[in-house]
Amino acid sequence: MDAATDQKPEKVRINQNNLYREEIFTDMTVGSLHQLTPVKANGEADKQRKVLYIGNTQLITKQGPLPIRFPIEAKNLQQAAEKFPEAMESFVGMMIAQAKEMQRQEESRIIVPGSGNIKLA
Repeated sequence: MDAATDQKPEKVRINQNNLYREEIFTDMTVGSLHQLTPVKANGEADKQRKVLYIGNTQLITKQGPLPIRFPIEAKNLQQAAEKFPEAMESFVGMMIAQAKEMQRQEESRIIVPGSGNIKLA
């Protein structure tokens, strides 16, 4: 046996200092807002940390619906709803830029025979 198989896997643990209660609000058409309220390990609200907002929607593509989740910088639920379109557009723009960069890197990659990238039959 080698040392890697002798080791026991680490136990998965919940970080009790980073707990959030999640509430979901939806308009039943465009998407949903997820309000993540920080809580202490006993379930009480943790007023030392700020509430987080996450937008959730889907884009319709040629390949079918593409779910997206994106952060929204907001102080309250109303502000999160107002900022939803702007945050979504910004996130989608970032996703497109990343995809184009990945495609550019893939196209510029040089494949060297014998490097393991090409297998001959």
